[in-house]
Amino acid sequence: MYETVQDYYGRQLQSTSDLKTDACCDVSSVPGWLKDLLKNIHPEVLSRYYGCGLVCPPLLEGCRVLDLGSGSGRDVYALAQLVGPTGEVVGVDMTDEQLAVAEKHRPFHVEAFGYDNVRFLKGYIEKLDELDLEPESFDVVVSNCVINLSPDKQAVLKGIGRLLKPGGEFYFSDVYADKRVPDAVRNDPVLYGECLGGALYWNDFISLSKQNSFADPRLVEDRPLEVTDPVLSARVGNLRFFSATYRLFKLENLEPACEDYGQAVIYQGTIPDCPLAFILDKHHSLATGRVSPVCGNTWSMLQGTRFKAHFQFIGDFSRHFGIFEGCGTPLPFDQPDHQSDQGQAADPCC
Repeated sequence: MYETVQDYYGRQLQSTSDLKTDACCDVSSVPGWLKDLLKNIHPEVLSRYYGCGLVCPPLLEGCRVLDLGSGSGRDVYALAQLVGPTGEVVGVDMTDEQLAVAEKHRPFHVEAFGYDNVRFLKGYIEKLDELDLEPESFDVVVSNCVINLSPDKQAVLKGIGRLLKPGGEFYFSDVYADKRVPDAVRNDPVLYGECLGGALYWNDFISLSKQNSFADPRLVEDRPLEVTDPVLSARVGNLRFFSATYRLFKLENLEPACEDYGQAVIYQGTIPDCPLAFILDKHHSLATGRVSPVCGNTWSMLQGTRFKAHFQFIGDFSRHFGIFEGCGTPLPFDQPDHQSDQGQAADPCC
């Protein structure tokens, strides 16, 4: 599939208007703070953008970030502004035409930003170990609608785990299907290029993440995708596709389920652009100043990462109260009608 993807993104597509699905984000859905960053990016770089979500997580100043499948460099140049002069962004892509656009406009962005903190490497995201990248050297890895194009997604996740620092984060948007994609769709070159043929069944992605040291994938946001071309729509049949953003943390102590240790956190309201609440994922909007009961995994995701300084932490792991009520993994055994001896159940964590 390498040749198919290189041909589609290097030669067939000349701008986002050539796409046949709505997988790429409409600029109207981009938040205001990100629109301000995009204004500083060269128009040709923007016109060759083929992503499906936002891959700019908060609190990146000074971070070292790796962008997989960086294409023409739109996300790299947006992230470069967020990490600032003390950070660095490295883009990896396998398509010569896309890399040429990204490199051509580096001087433009150095002048616009006032510093040079990006570099681009040609390579395959399944073979990150072949690039000159030190293990455990990145704070954050991002990817925008690229993992679905990979023929070996397990190798990609393994490589990401190798490059992330302990407590680092893989924050990425991609396309998922509501069921396993049949061969007829998977082997269609146009559907593959449009990020549909290679889309993972969402539950297979969860399993694959857990097999590769990311024990608790967290869904940040999602939206359904529409196949706007009638010919392609007929080919995909009753398959449904979704654009979704996930965050995966490299933390050794994460558990398979949400366990209750009586812990809580208080968000201090100090993360830039998040004065009222911090959104960890789709089920965790942590209001400033409020005591928020959380499961052990959520507590670790905040305490063991770059977010630690922005929270007050209550409790520890010394006492276990069972599964965190309402988090999708109920007690499997029949229970009497009267209340258990654990007392009043906590609000759901997830």
